[in-house]
Amino acid sequence: MPKKKTGARKKAENRREREKQLRASRSTIDLAKHPCNASMECDKCQRRQKNRAFCYFCNSVQKLPICAQCGKTKCMMKSSDCVIKHAGVYSTGLAMVGAICDFCEAWVCHGRKCLSTHACACPLTDAECVECERGVWDH
Repeated sequence: MPKKKTGARKKAENRREREKQLRASRSTIDLAKHPCNASMECDKCQRRQKNRAFCYFCNSVQKLPICAQCGKTKCMMKSSDCVIKHAGVYSTGLAMVGAICDFCEAWVCHGRKCLSTHACACPLTDAECVECERGVWDH
């Protein structure tokens, strides 16, 4: 008869199983669940669209940007890896923007990780338009 498992051993095995499932599911994440494809509403024309820097319909700039990599709308200095120093001040709006992605045209915050990884990990790097069957650089 096998030995009875202790509580610590059960927890460790469960944790290992969860981590294995997380690693397996990272590569198969749904395109709609990425922060760069979050739903937003334009401030001027009130139409819903994907998270983009400029409105598709009226070309206005989005007032409250959402980071395309991490999904943040506010940068809190203590809990992030900011490239910009803003001691004691929460930066929101265009103050937290570091770049615009070439592929998905969404804002990227000034966090070191977001700036360095989003251009490589953007889910739309090799995307093609459903209607005209062209890639990003063909437009």
